[in-house]
Amino acid sequence: MGADVREYPALAALSVVVVLALELGWWRTGLLRRRVYWATMTIVFAFMVPTDGFLTRLPDPVVGYDPDRVSGWRPIWDILAEEYLYAFSLLTAVLLLWERQGERDV
Repeated sequence: MGADVREYPALAALSVVVVLALELGWWRTGLLRRRVYWATMTIVFAFMVPTDGFLTRLPDPVVGYDPDRVSGWRPIWDILAEEYLYAFSLLTAVLLLWERQGERDV
């Protein structure tokens, strides 16, 4: 693959689209309209930011990324924007699956 390919941000954005399409297009659990969902996201991100920020802090990161594969955009602290997108997708997908399983159990 060429050095101009930015897989990580593209896949991170795609993961958000897929999760939102599942919820808004098919499952329609109403999760995204609940305060408890947004409170959960706030709590998780409150722990993620200091932890991820420590691990990816510049100029001496514990975890490094290939600069040819990432966006390089670090909106908060030294955390790549892609990390926030993946975290949103992963957490939302898990909560949606939990909701779907709960609906089946009832």
